[in-house]
Amino acid sequence: MNREYDTIVLGDCLELFKAIPSNSVDITFADPPFNLKKKYKTYHDDRAVQEYLDWCEQWITEMVRVTKPSGSLFIHNIPQWLTFYAAYLNKSAYFKHWIVWDAPTVPMGKSLQPAHYGILFYTKSAKGAKIYELRRPHERERRSGYLRKDYGGKKSLLHPFGPLVSDVWTDIHRIRHKTRRDEHPCQLPVHLLERILLMASDAGDTVLDPFSGTGTTAVAAKQLGRRYLGFELDEQYRRLSVQKLEQTRAHRTLKDKWVSWFLDEIVTLREADWEIIKDCFCIPQDSRLVDKQKIRLNAVFARR
Repeated sequence: MNREYDTIVLGDCLELFKAIPSNSVDITFADPPFNLKKKYKTYHDDRAVQEYLDWCEQWITEMVRVTKPSGSLFIHNIPQWLTFYAAYLNKSAYFKHWIVWDAPTVPMGKSLQPAHYGILFYTKSAKGAKIYELRRPHERERRSGYLRKDYGGKKSLLHPFGPLVSDVWTDIHRIRHKTRRDEHPCQLPVHLLERILLMASDAGDTVLDPFSGTGTTAVAAKQLGRRYLGFELDEQYRRLSVQKLEQTRAHRTLKDKWVSWFLDEIVTLREADWEIIKDCFCIPQDSRLVDKQKIRLNAVFARR
C-alpha cells in the first residue's frame, strides 16, 4: 500500500486516488459537495450541471477501482444527483439498497417539501460482500417509555431490544445543536456513519472517504476499530479532523462486540451479537411489560 492509513491527507481526491492500489479498500464512503452553492472555505460549490456530473463520474470510477471485490461503496447525496450516480455505478458495481435517511430540509420553492437524503449502497461484486443485519432500539415516548407504535396485541413477540434496521432510517437525525456542530456546512452525525460501518465491515477493515470534511467518517471508523483514510481539500478542515481524531478512542464495545452509541444510549447493534451481549441490558422478565420499561445497560456494566 503506497498510502499510510489512519490519516487525513490534504489534497484533491482525483490526484490522491492515484496513490491507492486497485482492490485495496474494504469500504469507500463519499459525501461530496451537492452543487447547491454551499459556502465551503476552499471549494466553490457552483459548477455547471454537466461539469459537476462529469467530475462526479471521475471520482465514482475511482471509488469502484480501489474497493476490494468483497467490499462495499456508499454515496450520500440528494435524490437529484443520486439518480445519475446510480447510472454510473450500474456499469461496474452491484446495487444493494437505496437507503432513505429521513432528514427534512428547508422549502425549495414550487415543489414537494424535501424530507430525506439518499445513501446509495453498492457492492463491488455480485456475491461475497460483507452485509450484516442490524437492530435499532424500539421507538418510545421520552418520559413514559411506552412504545410509540401500536403492534396490535403482538408486543409479546417483539425482540426485546428493537426491530431490524430497514432501508428507511428515521431514528438518526441531523445535527441540530450548534454546540455539536463543526464549522462546516454539511456535517453528518457520527452514528450515521457507525451504522454504515457496522452493516458492511469488520474491525480492522479499511475505510476511505474522499471528501473527509471535518473527519466524521474517520472518527466513526476509529471508534469502531476500523482503519481510515480521508482526503480533504481544505487545510482548516483537515487540521480540525486531526484534532478530533487525537481525542477519539476506540471504545464502542460490549463484551468485545462493536456497537454504536449516541448520548450514552446504544442506537445500532448487530443482530448476530445479541445473544452474546443481551445480559448487558436490563430486560423486563414479563414480556407484557415491554412497552412500560426502557431497556437499559446494567448498572454493573462500565462503559470503557
